[in-house]
Amino acid sequence: MKRNLFALLSLLVLASMILSACGGAATEAPAEPTEPPATEPPHTEAPATEAPATEAPPAFTGEKVEAADCSYGGEFKSIEAVDQYTVKFSLCYPDPAFLSKVAFIAFGIQDADYLTEMGGDSAKLSEAPNGTGPFKVSEWVRGDHITFEANPDFWGEAPTIDTLIFRWSAEASARLLELQSGTADGIFLPSEDDYETIQGDSSLALYPYETGNIFYIGMNNTIAPFDNDQVRQAVAMAINKQQIVDNFYPAGSAVAEQFVPPSFSPGFSTSGDGAKWHEYDPEGAKALLAEAGFPNGFEATISYRDVVRVYLPNVNQVVQEIQAQLAEVGIKVTINKVESGPFLESVAAGEQGLFLLGWGMDYPDSTNFYDFHFASDAARFGNEWPDLVEEIKAAAQLGDPVERQTHYDNVNALIKEHVPMIPVAHGTTANAMKAEVGNVVMGPLNENFEQMTTPSGQLVWVQSAEPIMLTCGDETDGETLRACEQVYNSLLGYEFGGVKPIPALAESWEPNTDATEWTFTLRHGVTFHNGATFDANDVVATYAALWDASNPNHKGNTGVFEYFTGFFSQFLNAPPQ
Repeated sequence: MKRNLFALLSLLVLASMILSACGGAATEAPAEPTEPPATEPPHTEAPATEAPATEAPPAFTGEKVEAADCSYGGEFKSIEAVDQYTVKFSLCYPDPAFLSKVAFIAFGIQDADYLTEMGGDSAKLSEAPNGTGPFKVSEWVRGDHITFEANPDFWGEAPTIDTLIFRWSAEASARLLELQSGTADGIFLPSEDDYETIQGDSSLALYPYETGNIFYIGMNNTIAPFDNDQVRQAVAMAINKQQIVDNFYPAGSAVAEQFVPPSFSPGFSTSGDGAKWHEYDPEGAKALLAEAGFPNGFEATISYRDVVRVYLPNVNQVVQEIQAQLAEVGIKVTINKVESGPFLESVAAGEQGLFLLGWGMDYPDSTNFYDFHFASDAARFGNEWPDLVEEIKAAAQLGDPVERQTHYDNVNALIKEHVPMIPVAHGTTANAMKAEVGNVVMGPLNENFEQMTTPSGQLVWVQSAEPIMLTCGDETDGETLRACEQVYNSLLGYEFGGVKPIPALAESWEPNTDATEWTFTLRHGVTFHNGATFDANDVVATYAALWDASNPNHKGNTGVFEYFTGFFSQFLNAPPQ
């Protein structure tokens, strides 16, 4: 601008010199007015040295949610937006699994304004899911399919799949038929009986992978007759776990002696009373039942959902086998099959006396198994045992693996004594794809759909059940979580094919010296699917809706928010029970 002004002044000086040389012609008045026609506005410009006026962006005001102190019993002390791209979590105690926890998709970040607009209602949020993930939801035809389209504004590498379609079928044989006929590009959990068929077909590919999991038979100690310790112990002695694994599980699966898989260290006990479960002993079971006042056994209902899982691949056959084994000791059970969503809700509410369920690893730490199930103030097994809770919480706050294992040895012994459930099996698994699908990575925590390739740019995936919602803060169902992974991002994520936490919406993080404060630096330039800009207040709003029971957005689907209490112990401002 300064250079232009100098040139203009130079021209004016030169013109003045020329006019002077011509005898002062410049002093004569013009014959006609030199003003522009009245219909044309005068041409004006701001001085060349002045920049155009711009409105200053509004100052960022960071939100904060905090507990008055840690006496409420939870892990969080406060969550604060330090500035637009910095969030600080202050904890009541160290948590060696904290980074793995915040990477989980149940803590996918919501747009604060959109969350408030929808009142935290999962059903409303699911009508038009608004995340930052690699795919947008373009269509959800209930009972049939969900169509995801690639997000052109995704903050990460652009998806290589343009259109991702989720469908579902409860039967493994039906899923395989879709793969063989070409109506599907990939399927979840084919039957072990079909592995040989898949491997013998050059147009198909089998992708085995390991995952930490447990299948268990749960009992609720507030529902008779399972409120009797001897009854629960008798049920444990009546189950022939080896027979179940031999007959209904794929090769590589194992009988479960404890609630965590043997690979979990610290967590799995190799010594002490909790290292081996109750022996299969039907005669001993009958004797215990007689001592408990049931010499002729009793009648009960066993509830389950017909959903295939890595931990329970042949669910209908297994529940019938358990029914037969219990009948041998005089326990006559009626089988009650319940739809997946209502079943999970009823178990979480403590309404099932005897039930089949299981758990697949969300992150690679024993806290994911013990804390969630036995020390989260949940009702699935009835009233918690204070001695068990004390040992679990002590282990969860220690960094030294040797010290943690000492507590976990006590935990396993107490679980064997109290028998809230019977650990049955650790399953192994594989998924199957068309051979033409490229760059496939399967792992215990995710699939890399966004990085896969197909000739058409479309990928059809058939899983075992329909998602319950398309928001996951108040869900625990695997099919729902998989769908949310396409739409949302958490602060961190998990590497494809592994369990390591990696950057996602947070590009870096830093703990203080005793790991009771974690400061996350967020990515710049990330937008939600509705165009809103991501910032630190979105993180605070998302966690506040999960943590604070008095928050107006603490609504969800069932209102239980199992993962939050399972991971972080207690709600803030929870109503008295």
